[in-house]
Amino acid sequence: AYKGVINSNNENIYLKGPKKSGKSYLANIWKKKNNAIVFKNNFNFIIHNKINVIIENLNKEFNEEQLFHIINHCKLNNLNIFVTSIYDVREINFKLKDLISRLKIFNFLIIDNPDDDMLINLLTKLFIEKQFVINSHEIFQFILKNANRSYSEMFKIVKKLDDLSIEKKRQLTIPLIKEIL
Repeated sequence: AYKGVINSNNENIYLKGPKKSGKSYLANIWKKKNNAIVFKNNFNFIIHNKINVIIENLNKEFNEEQLFHIINHCKLNNLNIFVTSIYDVREINFKLKDLISRLKIFNFLIIDNPDDDMLINLLTKLFIEKQFVINSHEIFQFILKNANRSYSEMFKIVKKLDDLSIEKKRQLTIPLIKEIL
């Protein structure tokens, strides 16, 4: 589920969401539609070119000064920025207060933690990708009841189940799931 605040005068996007929630996937779509480049050890290239920018996984380790200059460069040249992060802007505690104010005017969107329907859809997709045969809806209910309810946890569970089922040459069953939960 997505929610957020859209400022129609601003095309910059700040997308906050949990790990494995699809932020990078959405950023990649935006990248293709907006002819953008990902900021990664290419500060000088970005500053000397007129190109939209993606900043992935914004966190406390980012070079604040470079980030500030990229935002200003994009603003001066009518370019757009797409930021992804697991953090809200206020959680990062930037030292440059001007940087915080620049980021706060981005369109702020949030990917919420998944609900039961989303987790079942995600598990179904992951099971199909791993070619699991699902014989019972109880498998989903068992996982939801006994696992941490996050996107990243579902990915980990399916990976462990895939490895274990290959190792033991067994189908997807609740006893097999109990071995990893």
